[in-house]
Amino acid sequence: MAANWAERISAFSRRPSGFLSGTTAEAFLAELLRELRDDRATYSVKILLLSPLCEHPTLLCCSDSVGEETALELMSVFAQCPPKSVQFRCHLLLALTSVLICTSCVKSHSRASLDFLDVLLQIAQDTSDIHTDGSQRPLRAIACECLRELEACCPGLLSQRLELLGGLWQQETSRLHQAYAELYTLVLRNAIYQLTQETGAGAEHLKALLGGNTSAAWEADQESGLASSKDSAILSSLILGPMGTVPTLHTGPDCKELRSVLSTLLDESYLLTPLCQATLLRRLTEVVAMVPGVPPAIFRTHLLRLLGTSEVSLLHATLLLKCAFTDSLFSSEDEAFILKRLVVLSQHLLLSTPEKLFYMDCILHFPENRPISCGDGDETLPVLLTPQLASALVPTVFNDSATLLARFNMLSLVYLEEGEEGQGGQGLAYLYEHLSSLLSMVENGCGRELVVTFFRAAFLFLYYFCHVERYSNDLTKQLCQLYLNHTKLAPHFINLADQTQDRLSESSWSVGLLKALQRVITEAPLTQLTSHDLSRHLKMLARVAEEGEIIQQSTLTFLSSIITPSSSSLCTGGDWRLGNEILRVCRHLLVHPSLDSLLTPLADVLQLLVCHYADMEIQDHARLYYTLLTTLSREKLAGVLAQGMEEGGRQDKKQSLSCLIGEGLTSTLTIQQTERAVFRLIEAPPEPRAGDINSNEVQKGPEEASASMEAYRDQFSDSSFASEITLQYQLVHINSHDSHFDQLFSIRLHFSLTDHHYEELGDISVPCLLRERPSAIVQLTLKPRKPYPTSLHASAIFTSPDGHTWHTTLPDIHVAFQQTFLPLPVPSNWGRGGTLSVFEGLWDEICSESGDSAMSLFCCQLKEAALNTLVEKHFLPFLISDASHKEEFKVLFFLPPRSHILLKVSSEEDAVHFNIATDNWELLSHINSYLLKITSLQEDTLS
Repeated sequence: MAANWAERISAFSRRPSGFLSGTTAEAFLAELLRELRDDRATYSVKILLLSPLCEHPTLLCCSDSVGEETALELMSVFAQCPPKSVQFRCHLLLALTSVLICTSCVKSHSRASLDFLDVLLQIAQDTSDIHTDGSQRPLRAIACECLRELEACCPGLLSQRLELLGGLWQQETSRLHQAYAELYTLVLRNAIYQLTQETGAGAEHLKALLGGNTSAAWEADQESGLASSKDSAILSSLILGPMGTVPTLHTGPDCKELRSVLSTLLDESYLLTPLCQATLLRRLTEVVAMVPGVPPAIFRTHLLRLLGTSEVSLLHATLLLKCAFTDSLFSSEDEAFILKRLVVLSQHLLLSTPEKLFYMDCILHFPENRPISCGDGDETLPVLLTPQLASALVPTVFNDSATLLARFNMLSLVYLEEGEEGQGGQGLAYLYEHLSSLLSMVENGCGRELVVTFFRAAFLFLYYFCHVERYSNDLTKQLCQLYLNHTKLAPHFINLADQTQDRLSESSWSVGLLKALQRVITEAPLTQLTSHDLSRHLKMLARVAEEGEIIQQSTLTFLSSIITPSSSSLCTGGDWRLGNEILRVCRHLLVHPSLDSLLTPLADVLQLLVCHYADMEIQDHARLYYTLLTTLSREKLAGVLAQGMEEGGRQDKKQSLSCLIGEGLTSTLTIQQTERAVFRLIEAPPEPRAGDINSNEVQKGPEEASASMEAYRDQFSDSSFASEITLQYQLVHINSHDSHFDQLFSIRLHFSLTDHHYEELGDISVPCLLRERPSAIVQLTLKPRKPYPTSLHASAIFTSPDGHTWHTTLPDIHVAFQQTFLPLPVPSNWGRGGTLSVFEGLWDEICSESGDSAMSLFCCQLKEAALNTLVEKHFLPFLISDASHKEEFKVLFFLPPRSHILLKVSSEEDAVHFNIATDNWELLSHINSYLLKITSLQEDTLS
């Protein structure tokens, strides 16, 4: 059983939605809770069962009420769990926290959430383990984590317990001191934020809060005191920087109680782990920012320790302190020291690359005491970062790609501010020399990573120094030479041109690069050109053709020379891809602004393709382009091929050849959507079922009965065993009369599942549906995976008399549970004796087996006549016993693919008893609902 649960939980964790498609969330949740209450299950299995509730609570608890019920069940399990099962109790607390938070029970102050809060506080206060072996200490640690999670998700939840939590924090002497400190700090921060939102709150309210007299702190009740969802978002970070604002609590200078608490927290913070210290410092920073009566100088005694730390988290917390309080806490000497330390750490040999990149990012976003600009997140350098200080971070070819680019970016900013004179000019020369070194490495052959690094560095250089012509022009020349030697880099060149044009819209450098590339391509000797080089050249020329500023005569001359057989043999093979690349260049030229001057040479190129290119498809496209060029005006041609183009830049690439098609033809070829449903499927009147087993045959003897049961077992194990349900529906018009749809033809019905309980359904064709004729009968064949009730989405495509094709959505088809019932699939010559033996054999097997089998009892009040009527109306096709024997009716439902439901119906003194046996316990809820429905209807009919 444990292995079975391990497989099921693993399948659920891999793909929860796929797992639940084979069952229902309610059924799976019921299984989990039932197994958790089972004393026979081991605690290792129970811990495994809790993982779905911890990881996907909203999938299993689809509503707040279900979450509430689930939490109450789990708390009942927790209460009955012995104290020694610490690990299981810890997981129970985590599961309860996940369920209550994710189903919003905490925010709505449900009974379960309040009871759970009391349980957590009781565990947190139970310090009896201090003088024992400490076995319960993990439970207290988890309780603190759960309280912290509840407070974080619902700020203000524990505000009225602030004094209690403070006492627990101060009294704790074990390693759990850290957990209590984190919890207390979070609750303190949230409580003070709440006070800032209260009108008229001041020093007295703060004293009352810290002293535990919450009635004086809030006049509102607990519900109104909790922070709203908007406040929760604000509380995620209150530090907005020197230019931002935070909500403040005006207390005046009288804040000695809060100062005492903050000082104690800071003095003991060195006992915490670095990450916990950083979290505590962040929250205390927010507290001091919200209470102006507490001076930031309260942190000064700890600055020396913080400034000398090697922990990333603590240094980040220090920078947040500086961002919040600037020169009210940090002097100019402190600022210079921090900046120098960041520069040193950015190149420290013992630090990892991510850490060094983080420190360089801190330099680019350094919180200055008196910032010159108030940028909105753009990278700016601090004033104190001089070229001399930054020279320690010059990039080298030995740096990894990320470090090289980060240093290149930072040094570019430094030398950009210095200008081209003095140190700025020398630094700029060094950067260009470094870029040239990277280019030489790419020229000599290198890996893809270095190629990408070079082009990114080239973009950074151009982004900052594109205006320095002596460098940008020289870079263009070097790039052209690099392209000729390595045409495989064409995509990188195109991307560089695109990015510089997008980001540097006022610069013409990208156009200059494309002009230079066009020149070196068209002037290169054709004898040295390979087919691979030609393909890359054509991609580049297609990009060149997008620029309206570039003259294209040399491109057309190049195209003509490679297509003409006497000049080149590159296109004689009729390669389809190469032909499409030539056509792509021609297409861009068709919408070029200077098309009038290109008309004759472009027409000649297209004619050469039609006459000499070996691929028929390329010839057809070239013939189309030639026709468009010679018959349409420039405006219409642009509308067909480009549908407009950007002013002086790259052209829009949207094709619109469909605009050549007329509106009438378009409407005929398009499937149109109806405004509302035109027809629907309704259940057809039931036909007499075949295989009625109520015959007057003599019952077989014991040996023959046993033989029938064995034969049924053999038949049941056969792969061809009956597994389909055939349902009949009538296709009828919707009552709303629309003469346009009175006659419908070539109807194609499509069905889609709403769950995974059935196999996919195929489409069904109906020749016609005429309003004046009888409705068509549609047979729907279902293959159940699990015989549950379901709904089917239905839609249809049909043709109206005017030749138009329509799509319509039909009302959903609901398949009831009783529609999955089939009589026992046995040969008709078995008679009642054989089927009765199968019934008794199945009943005995279900009673003696466990696993998926189950027994149940349904009772109701029915008179004898009503019972006979019910059996005749609903159970007759499935009746095993003789209908004339009124003492006990035996009914057997077969539900494809492999399930049985057996009923023994008898009238007792107090009520009618429906004894139920099934080999699939998951069907019990459905059969119970079905019996409740039909017995209720029978009672209503008789009354």
